[in-house]
Amino acid sequence: MSKLLVENRAMVFPGDVIAEGNNFEIATPYLKRIGNRVVATVIGLVTIEKDDRTTKLGLIPLEGCYYPKVGDLVIGIVIDIGVTSWLVDIRAPFPAVLNASDYLGKPYNPSEELSKYLNIGDVILAKIAQFDRGRDPLLTVQEKGLGKVVEGVLIEIKPSRVPRVVGRRKSMLSMLQEETRCQIVVGNNGRILLRCPDPEREAIAILAIKKIEREAHTQGLTERIKEFIIEQKIKRGLIGSGGGKGET
Repeated sequence: MSKLLVENRAMVFPGDVIAEGNNFEIATPYLKRIGNRVVATVIGLVTIEKDDRTTKLGLIPLEGCYYPKVGDLVIGIVIDIGVTSWLVDIRAPFPAVLNASDYLGKPYNPSEELSKYLNIGDVILAKIAQFDRGRDPLLTVQEKGLGKVVEGVLIEIKPSRVPRVVGRRKSMLSMLQEETRCQIVVGNNGRILLRCPDPEREAIAILAIKKIEREAHTQGLTERIKEFIIEQKIKRGLIGSGGGKGET
């Protein structure tokens, strides 16, 4: 007989038993089977999705460093310049590589100085193009919106908190952008790029994101963060005490 031992969105710790039986589908590397039990390997929030055929178990981790996956959007910082490529910090246990031919979109002539395109300390938006245990992650910027970042403010959160900042179906991220009027790009590696219309909204956005990071394990977070942003806008004179009316 199979049975669930926790509820949806329950907070669990390494070693906690989530379910017993073999009729569950595991949809995350943070849960593993030990005999007929499903056990958590990290601290996180359990997700349970049921349909007519199966029950799918997931776990949103609340701790841990960033581990690259192909297709991930990352915000990187150039840390070294080679002959034909750049070495990029992506907050993983190992640096990533961005080839000059990918960045330029054409074959690269090694006689050119790469520093005239990207220098140490420059920030880039990129995606993980290739990665396996035998080599460092390979980046690409060959998609719309990727490449060198020329404006904005960069903040960092724990990579494990990224799903909470984005929210289910991007609900949290959409609310943050609507309420602050900031353009927000969230990297899977826990770096977040903010482009805001003024310093006040930038400060509010940063405070809100840090609050999400601290309270990621709690329920009802989206509405609570929305209320927090409104309070901050009233405090800073961006809106009247009645709420969203009269926002400047």
